[in-house]
Amino acid sequence: MSPVPENTASLNTAPVILPGALLGFLGGGQLGRMTAMAARTMGYRVRVMDPELACPASFVADETIVGRWDDVDAARRLATGVDVVTLEIEQIGADALSAVAQIVPLRPSVEPIRIIQDKTLQKTWLAENGFPVGPFRVVRNEADLREAVPALGGNVFLKVGRGGYDGRGQARITPGATTDLGQVWQELGATSAVAEQALELECEISVMAARNPAGEVRSYPAARNHHENQILAWSVLPAGVPQEIESRAEALAAEIIAKIGVEGLLCVEFFVTRSGELLVNELAPRTHNSYHQSERGCATSQFEQMVRAMCNLPLGDTSINTPCAIANLLGEVWLDAVNGSPNFAAALAVPGVRLHLYEKHTPRRGRKMGHLSSVGATAEEALERVLEAKRRLDPIYAAVLAGEQSGVAEGDVFGEIRSRVRQRPVKAKPRR
Repeated sequence: MSPVPENTASLNTAPVILPGALLGFLGGGQLGRMTAMAARTMGYRVRVMDPELACPASFVADETIVGRWDDVDAARRLATGVDVVTLEIEQIGADALSAVAQIVPLRPSVEPIRIIQDKTLQKTWLAENGFPVGPFRVVRNEADLREAVPALGGNVFLKVGRGGYDGRGQARITPGATTDLGQVWQELGATSAVAEQALELECEISVMAARNPAGEVRSYPAARNHHENQILAWSVLPAGVPQEIESRAEALAAEIIAKIGVEGLLCVEFFVTRSGELLVNELAPRTHNSYHQSERGCATSQFEQMVRAMCNLPLGDTSINTPCAIANLLGEVWLDAVNGSPNFAAALAVPGVRLHLYEKHTPRRGRKMGHLSSVGATAEEALERVLEAKRRLDPIYAAVLAGEQSGVAEGDVFGEIRSRVRQRPVKAKPRR
């Protein structure tokens, strides 16, 4: 997408932060790791703060400061002497964010993070600013929940306001089920939450937008995402949705990042409903799992773009050079493998596939340990390749495959995948 300058861009006086500077990251997980790798490639130095000394980013950072997300003293140590600070996780304490912002530029700044990190504030902000969202209710107590569920038709996702991600902090309530709403409320911590009406979905997509302090805005083409147990399983670029949906999603992401005032990256997750609506699901003010494949197929990866944005450099070209896809590798890949050893060699025999591990040494079910990426002549081929590579991680599957003279029949292996990426036309509705 072409850059979208803001009207205030000419008023910006923020300096450009050039290579050689020291960048600070609040959070040292895999997102911080991959952004740090891009920063090092560009000639920057990196300091991270994380609760774990041996966090994924520590292996590529110049310095790691150990501190909880709400540790104000650790946040001050991170900020002291660096040129700019960003984050790779939203759950940083408000006082820690404010402490950083008093010392050095924080991008994104405190206010947009405050709104986004609480789903009750985020969803309300989106609705109040005219962006399209599905039916929802903010619930602050059990009585609110008992009122919201029937008002939303009885088919509801309940999401805690703060702290939930990758399926954590969520509950599903369905019509006719003998659900004890009081028990659901207690199990989610009896804390403020958003009750959202479950929707009939055609697909889920996301759009990454970038904005620098100079006011330049760029959106990436949409990615198509598939979740299993509320955790991203795979993502592919381009999404392959109708052009009117694509254009609308890119434009909405650019509008939202400018309106909320994020300097850095903002991933906007969308629902495309079977009735043709394009609705905003959630916002993430950082690099995002659904754009890891941008490192393979886009002119500028999301990780380099984050560095450009936080340093007030010109934003990079977001166009797709080649279709690309990723498949997440959760702890199950190790836990369910024979002798705990996935067959990486077999996976890497698939053309166009690369392996990305995060140096997390303890696999747990649902824990993101790494991902596979791929490129292909089409989005379908890229997705087929990465999912085939993931299947080959299973030593039993790999052994069977190796023993077959003609290989696995393409139609048998990929028929279900093709049905997922093939879509029927949908019609975008104007924003409500």
